[in-house]
Amino acid sequence: MSPSIPGKIDVHQHLLPQLYVDDLAKIGVHGAGGVEFPKWAPAAAIDMMDAQDIATGVLSISTPGVHFGDDNAAASLARACNEYSAGVIQSQPNRFGAFAILPLPFVDGSLKEAEYAIDELRLDGVVLMSSHPDGSYLGDPAFDAVMALLNEKSAVAFVHPTVPVGAPVESLDIPPFATEFVFDTSRAIANLIWQGVAERYPDIRFIFSHAGGTAPYLAGRWALLDGSPQAQENAPKGFLHYLRNFFYDTALSGSTPALSALTKLVPAEQILFGSDYPFAPPPVSKAAWAGVTTFDGLSEAERSRIAFTNAAELFPRLASAEAR
Repeated sequence: MSPSIPGKIDVHQHLLPQLYVDDLAKIGVHGAGGVEFPKWAPAAAIDMMDAQDIATGVLSISTPGVHFGDDNAAASLARACNEYSAGVIQSQPNRFGAFAILPLPFVDGSLKEAEYAIDELRLDGVVLMSSHPDGSYLGDPAFDAVMALLNEKSAVAFVHPTVPVGAPVESLDIPPFATEFVFDTSRAIANLIWQGVAERYPDIRFIFSHAGGTAPYLAGRWALLDGSPQAQENAPKGFLHYLRNFFYDTALSGSTPALSALTKLVPAEQILFGSDYPFAPPPVSKAAWAGVTTFDGLSEAERSRIAFTNAAELFPRLASAEAR
C-alpha cells in the first residue's frame, strides 16, 4: 500500500493557547513530562496536517491539565481553554475538533463545565487526566457523578497520562514522558475497571493514549484478578471484556512490539490515529504513522479504519464531506 492514507483524523493533537501557557507560567510551570511547552498556533498545526495527510485534528489540553490545588482557579482556566477551543473550531471548522478539559478533581465544577462545553460549545467530548495532583485516579468513586453525566451523554472521553504524585522522577532522572506516562495510563485503565466504572457507565467511549500504555502487555496479568470478590462485583464480565471495549490511539506507538501487543488485544476497529503534535515534533509523529503503515499485522483496509473510519464513526461531524 502507499505510505500514507489521505484524510486521516487525528484524535491525539494538543493545543497550547497563550492564555494557558501564561497562566501556568505564573505558578512556575513551563512544561510537562520533562518537556518544555512547545510553540503552538493553529496555522502551524494546519501546516503539519497538510504535510502528513491529516484532514482534521481533535485538539486537547495535555498534562498537567488545569488543576493545581485551587478549585475556582481550575474551573476558570478550564472555561477559558474550552471557549478558546470553540473559537478555533469556529474559525476552521473543516480542520479542527476539540475535547473539553474538565477541572477534576473538582467535581461540581467538572459537572458544570461538561454540560457547558458539550451542550453549548458543542465540543466533541472531554479530555481526562489519568491522575490528579491530590493523588486521585480516574475510577475514584468520588468522580461517579461526572462519569454518570458523561455516560448519559454517550460522551467520548479521551484519557491522557500525567506524571503521578510520588513518581520517582528525580531519583530515576529519566524524562517522565518516557516512563511515567505509560505507567499512569495503565493505572487509570485498571482502576476504571477495578472500581466498576467500565461496568456501570458502558456508554462512555473511552480513548486511551499511546496504545493504552502497558495495558496490552498486562491484560493477562490483570485477568488473574477476575476471581476476586471485588472484581466479581465491580467487573463481572472480566478485565479482558472491558479492555476490548475501549479505544486506543497510535500516538508514539508505531513500533512493531507496541502494535503487536495492541492488535492482539483489540481489533483494528478499536484503534485510532494520533500524532501527539506538538509535543511530538512532526518527524516523530510521521515516523510513528510510518510504523503503522509498514506493520505486517494490519491489512490495508484495517489501516484505513485506523486512519479515518473509526474516528469518523465516533465523530460524525468530522466525517462530513466538508471536513474531508
